[in-house]
Amino acid sequence: MRKRSRGLSFVTGAYVVWSLVPVLIAVLFSFNDGKSRTVWQGFSLRWWTGDRQQSLLHDPTLRTALVNSLVLALGSILITVPVGALLAVGLERWRTRAAATVNWVNSLPLVTPEIVMGAALLITFTNLFTGIPLGRPAQLIGHVTFSLSFVVVTVRARLVSLGPSYEEAARDLGATRAQAIRLVLLPLLTPAIVASCVIVFASSIDDFVISSFLSAGASSETVPVKIYSAVRSSSSPALNALATVMVLLSFMALALTVVVLSRWQHRHGGSGGFRQAVADVTQMDL
Repeated sequence: MRKRSRGLSFVTGAYVVWSLVPVLIAVLFSFNDGKSRTVWQGFSLRWWTGDRQQSLLHDPTLRTALVNSLVLALGSILITVPVGALLAVGLERWRTRAAATVNWVNSLPLVTPEIVMGAALLITFTNLFTGIPLGRPAQLIGHVTFSLSFVVVTVRARLVSLGPSYEEAARDLGATRAQAIRLVLLPLLTPAIVASCVIVFASSIDDFVISSFLSAGASSETVPVKIYSAVRSSSSPALNALATVMVLLSFMALALTVVVLSRWQHRHGGSGGFRQAVADVTQMDL
């Protein structure tokens, strides 16, 4: 048993190290004084603020990419999470043929290769819905389309674990169906909704394929698209600084999620958070 535990600990530790080392190297070399990505030439803020042309602070293309990524991520959250949560409630509580069809259609983005979806969205916007310009509007719709399924699955899994008893009790006490959903069900869905926000944020801010297909040029480049195009043409360590900002934003989002879920759990009791969300999803019959 101890040998198995030691072997599992070794594999787990090796995986953690292997996952963190590339990120830590990128963060470290964002403070490198020279342009080399392999030779340390001293600590410096040159690629953050010092260089008047290529630093993150002074390069307008890097700032634009960062702003575009944040706007798309926040916009995706504001649209996808409310729509996905309500859609999940409808699919789980009102079981009809129409709901079954919508559920099947909603599952398609989960199994469709993202490059296929990106190409399909590009054809759609350039041939059918020509009134929607390529760039940020088309990218936002693309991100919402891709992320909606994750929200529906996560929230619906929480609904399955809760069951209909809470709503039925509220109805027995005189609440209408809308009041039971708004005052009883939605607060109980808080862990799944918060987890959905983080999932949408992570998938949107990290997306390359859809953002690249629906881009309208440099003005609508996101951070992943900018890094990919810049790496092929230059080796500015300012890209490491940009990547470091992305890492910090991800950690901030994760820390905010932990705080919110901890307060919710302390106030309401019971289980919640990513662990419960994963357990709900794995136990749900899609």
